Amino acid sequence: METLNRSITGVVNRYPEKVLQFGEGNFLRAFADWQIQEMNEKADFNGSVVVVQPRGSGKIERLNRQDGLFTLYLQGIKEGHEVNEHLVVDSISRGINLDQDYDQYLKLAESDKLRFVISNTTEAGIRFNENARLEDRPQEGFPAKLTAFLYHRFQRFNGDFSMGCVLIPCELIENNGPELKKVVLQYAKHWNLEPAFVEWLHEANTFCSSLVDRIVPGYPKDSDDEKEAELGYRDELMVVSEQYYLFVIEGPEWLKNELPFQKAGLNSFIVDDLTAYRERKVRILNGAHTAMLPVCYLYGLDTVSQSVNDEVTGAFVKELIAEEIIPAMKYSEEEMKAYAQDVLERFRNPYIHHFLSSLALNAVSKFNARNVPTLVDYVKKKQELPQRITFSLSALFYFYKGKRGEEDIPLDDSPEIIEEFKELWQKVDSKELQLTAFVQNILSKEQWWGRDLSSISGLTTAVAEHLKLIEDKGMKAALLEVNAAFTK
Repeated sequence: METLNRSITGVVNRYPEKVLQFGEGNFLRAFADWQIQEMNEKADFNGSVVVVQPRGSGKIERLNRQDGLFTLYLQGIKEGHEVNEHLVVDSISRGINLDQDYDQYLKLAESDKLRFVISNTTEAGIRFNENARLEDRPQEGFPAKLTAFLYHRFQRFNGDFSMGCVLIPCELIENNGPELKKVVLQYAKHWNLEPAFVEWLHEANTFCSSLVDRIVPGYPKDSDDEKEAELGYRDELMVVSEQYYLFVIEGPEWLKNELPFQKAGLNSFIVDDLTAYRERKVRILNGAHTAMLPVCYLYGLDTVSQSVNDEVTGAFVKELIAEEIIPAMKYSEEEMKAYAQDVLERFRNPYIHHFLSSLALNAVSKFNARNVPTLVDYVKKKQELPQRITFSLSALFYFYKGKRGEEDIPLDDSPEIIEEFKELWQKVDSKELQLTAFVQNILSKEQWWGRDLSSISGLTTAVAEHLKLIEDKGMKAALLEVNAAFTK
């Protein structure tokens, strides 16, 4: 069977390269690249995407083998009906392997057609790394790569203010636009770049915060043969997504003319303030995903739909949202409950097999961004710990032991975090370290959490007690026991 390419699909669209995309993963392709295709077809956006990798290069090579094409399956509720449809997305022109083709990357910075930069490097991606150097090819870390790109563009166009970019990070951190700009400015200072470049960053470039919402399980590994038989070609980058999506960008009014979302009929908006959109989505949808991951995976389940449909884990997830996440928020309880009900229905999507393992990338930083704010706000408001979030935090620590029964868990996080957990768990298992000291050590890591979580009254003891329960009885028995305690 032939691999997907432009010759077998008849796709000939070649648009100017207007977008640089950091991230070749499933989410941006099923979310941003699909919307760019919609704008090309319905609103004359007339732009294509060049993709570079934040790390690794396997998907870049596969993307180029397929001429930038991939098949997107959209499955779920659309206009009140269950819909299962697919299309070939053709908005990506090419991928650049930064490890091998760095000169192509710099050449793209010289293009007067380039206008936008989008990214999704997870919550761990927007960080300053003092070891990154301008002369590296490529630099270490997304913001360093971006700074080098912008500096080359600044030099090529002699600081022309009309050659700035609109930067739209999609990482799920608060104020992701200003946070990215802050790190870029750190690199400008760290690398002793001239004041004129700093002025150009401020005056010529627009860093927008954004909120993204679409559940994208990714490659359909449980049904790829069936789907390829239906399609009649091989597709190594096939991706499955739900029908629902929402894209909110906090930006200036003039941006509406450059990103014609409304003309294309998209559920995407440019607004003055996205705070309310962001908080409900990050805390309810993403927070529930991240909290359920260690609990439900260690319980023995593999997908999100299994987790919400199971009597025991489903009750945990629903009560987590209703009893702890929503009460900690400052917005209309009625509106938050309605949104939560929609989220649970999306989790149950019969077409989507959203594997819990796909939620595990950088789970510590995700828990910090999505669940720790709820924990802190709940404590402030109620003067007590949110029990289910606390239990989930305990389960997360156990998850990083790297075992589900006899099965190894393929941990996917920074080497520092994985190694720290490995060393501490070895000390616990050898009786060198008590569980309470283990928990104290992890919770007090301000570089992980942005604060000393061990200073929260009772948290260290509660997490240690839950950990002991999971260790002694296993997740199934532990969750049954704590569920009963929670409802008393």
